Amino acid sequence: MLPSLTLLLALPLALAAEPPTCAPLVPVTFDNTTIPGLLGHWVYIVGSSKYPPHLAELKAVKHAFFSFSPGSHKDELNVTEIMRMNETCVVRNTSKIHVFWENSTLAHVEGNVISVAQLIRTDKDLLILNHLNNDFPGLSLSARTPNVSKEHLEEFRAQLHCLGFTDDETFFTSEKDACPLPGEKTGEGDTEPHLE
Repeated sequence: MLPSLTLLLALPLALAAEPPTCAPLVPVTFDNTTIPGLLGHWVYIVGSSKYPPHLAELKAVKHAFFSFSPGSHKDELNVTEIMRMNETCVVRNTSKIHVFWENSTLAHVEGNVISVAQLIRTDKDLLILNHLNNDFPGLSLSARTPNVSKEHLEEFRAQLHCLGFTDDETFFTSEKDACPLPGEKTGEGDTEPHLE
């Protein structure tokens, strides 16, 4: 009786899923279709970072919506962000994304602050960025809608696990915390987010 009990107890371990294979983060090679494919609206879903300034911002961001539009030349995108930082809705529309075609890198420039990321995956509905900050890993997932498939979310979580992130270092946004879009009535007297 004891051997069969041992076998039954060991069976779940044998059937447990293999840990995810940790493939290197390979940037998307930019071509003439890459940047036009980024244009339009995106919803920030989840992010993780070991870089202290970004970690503090990730904790504060409750929801974020952003859009890319063509800049003044092919190596530049305009970006507008509408986000809830803790309890305050903020609109940022003065920053730029510089496109570095030779190494598939995007640099977000806002004032004197530059954040650099490589595009790891993009399709018409999904955007994954590898944030490059002085050897501190960082990864974010955005989508065209607030809903991401379970498969995409599991794939993203596996990549976070490979980078050494825990659930406590992973910050999801919530659609219930979305700010009203400019001009949209909230029903509470507040019609627009604060322009920063």
